[in-house]
Amino acid sequence: MMKNSRHPRYARHRFPAEVISHAVWLYFRFPLSLRMVEGMLAARGILVSHKTVRQWALKFGQRIATQIRRRLPAPGDKWHLDEVVISTAGRVRGGGGNLLTRRVLG
Repeated sequence: MMKNSRHPRYARHRFPAEVISHAVWLYFRFPLSLRMVEGMLAARGILVSHKTVRQWALKFGQRIATQIRRRLPAPGDKWHLDEVVISTAGRVRGGGGNLLTRRVLG
């Protein structure tokens, strides 16, 4: 006998939890319309209407949006830059790059 390993939150849905989560993640993570998400899923061979994606966003969106916000960098986070090149009045000023890099850019 084979056990069904579906998450109870996704019970009674036609598509697997991975498809639903991915569709909702795309909708909330990037500035995409429901029809764009529908098209992206169709390109992967998953035929679903934009109305279904909307229903999933209403049902599962809050949880996924909260997860996305937790992962975004906070104002106090540290950022490390490898190389900075600034062009001012046609002159290239850079830090960390070698002379060849500056000549190519300039």
